[in-house]
Amino acid sequence: METRQALVALSAVAQESRLAVYRMLVQAGPEGMAASKIAEGLGIAPSSLSFHLKELSNAGLVTPKQEGRFVIYAANFATMAALVGFLTENCCGGAPCGPGTNQTQGEQ
Repeated sequence: METRQALVALSAVAQESRLAVYRMLVQAGPEGMAASKIAEGLGIAPSSLSFHLKELSNAGLVTPKQEGRFVIYAANFATMAALVGFLTENCCGGAPCGPGTNQTQGEQ
C-alpha cells in the first residue's frame, strides 16, 4: 500500500459513523449487508449513510454489489489488511515484538 492510499483509508474511518459502519460490516462477514439494514442497525438516515458508504467505497474499505433491488455492502478485508501491514511494516526495526514474542511493551 502506498502512503496516499493509507491516508485515504485512514481518513475514511476517522469519522464516528463511518467507523461504526465499517465495524458493522466486519461483523457481518464476507456476505455483507444491505444498506437498509446498516441504516436501521446504526440509526443513520439513509441519505447520510449513502454519503458514508461512498467515502468508504472510494477508500477501498467496502465493496458494493447489486443483488436484485438491493445493494449489498461488504468490508474489503484485503484493503484493511494492507493498511495494517503498511502501518506495522517497520515495527520494532524488524525485531520480533508482537503477540507471542518474549519482548513485552516497554522492554527494549
